[in-house]
Amino acid sequence: MIQTWRAVFRPIAIAASFAMIAFGAGAVSAQTFGFATMQPGTLNHTSGTAVAKVLKEKAGLNVVIQPTAGESVLIPLVSRGEAEFGIANIFEVEAARANSPNLRLIGSLHPLRGAFWVRKDTNMKTIADLKGKKVGMGYSAMRTIDPMVKAILATGGLTEKAVTSILIPNVIRGADDFASGAADMFFFAFGAPKVREVDATVGGIRALEIPESGMAAAKKILPDGYLSPATPNPFFVGVEKPMNVYTWDNMIFTNAKVSDDTVYKFIETLENNKAELVAIQPALREFSAATLYKSYKIPYHPGALKYFKDHNVQAKAVQ
Repeated sequence: MIQTWRAVFRPIAIAASFAMIAFGAGAVSAQTFGFATMQPGTLNHTSGTAVAKVLKEKAGLNVVIQPTAGESVLIPLVSRGEAEFGIANIFEVEAARANSPNLRLIGSLHPLRGAFWVRKDTNMKTIADLKGKKVGMGYSAMRTIDPMVKAILATGGLTEKAVTSILIPNVIRGADDFASGAADMFFFAFGAPKVREVDATVGGIRALEIPESGMAAAKKILPDGYLSPATPNPFFVGVEKPMNVYTWDNMIFTNAKVSDDTVYKFIETLENNKAELVAIQPALREFSAATLYKSYKIPYHPGALKYFKDHNVQAKAVQ
């Protein structure tokens, strides 16, 4: 009798087990991963959109963009697991580290280069020319932009007391205030759609030049900022001649609960599909898996470290 029961029910049990495995596999493949970015119009939103599209189309990862008010908001969101991935500048990530214990780096996606822009029909050409002018400050939704603005002002020998402060929550509002005439400049990253929009709106903009001699003063405020070269081209809107522009690293990160395999696949997919990334976001021309790994003190995700080890990627010094 026992043998008869086994003969009847064992095939059913095996079939049920396979069904459960198949259902489980489908559930995993159907998992949605949130990718927290800044608002549409920002460079980071465009970069995040490019990454999400490639991950979805090439790796089958259902990555959905979650726009937020700013980097100060999105980093804790990722640490809490309310989004699996995020993108933010290194200054914001470092500032949020103490209150984001589950945050883990994937790496430096690409450098960010930014500028103070003014109207092209003004006489202002250098940072020092902003003395007494209306300058966006505060950045309540993007806390580390304010010290970045102060660092750039310092390159021209200026402090916030030397300008008229216009309080703003984020870079989008700063650009809108500039376009409306409420401010004499705006700060943004090169490559952002908003920069091209403002350029067209006001009839042309000019990026103010930063003197290399002023970087010592800037590094007293933000040590990890550096200069890199820019030349006139469609990406560097408002750059009228070869010049140095303020540069910092743009980071992608996750939280400790995301699986090692997912993070490994994240990096592998981006490395193998760079052309598709660049087609959406030209700033990603500088992306490579070899440059992801830098010697920041924030912990890296084990999946990223495994990728770096498997591909002999060594940590690079921060400039």
